[in-house]
Amino acid sequence: MSLRVADPEPGIRLVTIDRPERRNALDRATYAGLAAAFADETVRAVVLTGAGGCFTAGNDLRDFQDVETDGDSPGLTFLKALRGCPNPVVAAVEGHAVGIGTTLLLHCDLAYAGDGARFRLPFTALGLSPEGGSSYLLPLIAGTKRGAELLMLGEPFGAAEAVAAGLINAAVPEGTALEVALGRARALAALPPASIAATKRALRRGQDDSVARTLAEEAEVFHALRRGPEAQAAFAAFLRR
Repeated sequence: MSLRVADPEPGIRLVTIDRPERRNALDRATYAGLAAAFADETVRAVVLTGAGGCFTAGNDLRDFQDVETDGDSPGLTFLKALRGCPNPVVAAVEGHAVGIGTTLLLHCDLAYAGDGARFRLPFTALGLSPEGGSSYLLPLIAGTKRGAELLMLGEPFGAAEAVAAGLINAAVPEGTALEVALGRARALAALPPASIAATKRALRRGQDDSVARTLAEEAEVFHALRRGPEAQAAFAAFLRR
């Protein structure tokens, strides 16, 4: 199984990406499982994490290189499910959060990372362009200059920088992100669910149309570049390593 879904406490759903041999890289099966997990409205809070001290290395390039794009890609289907989840979503990040492993945090309501976590948006290095609504949401929360630096240069950054950019709420002692996230989920689940749902809708009011348009426009450019020679050469070089 590439994904573990459990309900450790009443009202709390724990979703764990579990492909440690691939640093929890996301393939089509994992994306499908994630989309299904976030579509369940019977829980009151969802925690997303990765197994083995790693959040996710992003797209599994072995699976991603030849993915078909008639309609939404598996990754875009997952992001739409995450964005549309009516329940609060709390991310717990340890280790690496690469590519969509970072951009998905823009759609979580709360996020916490161990202070040894490493983030990266390596799109330009792979001959690609931003995805996950990041070209709209990241400048919105981090500022235009910081957003450009993170998306254009694609350099790794740590938990303190992720806090400053608004990607996570706080950096916590390494190895405790899941404990902290579960505590936040527990607090959310104890509150009136209608009030939490209404607050989540209110916080996102005014963004939904822009995010939906950005997701679609980013996906079109991203997949055109993915099929191009620069991206294919970058994938081949990565897979030879």
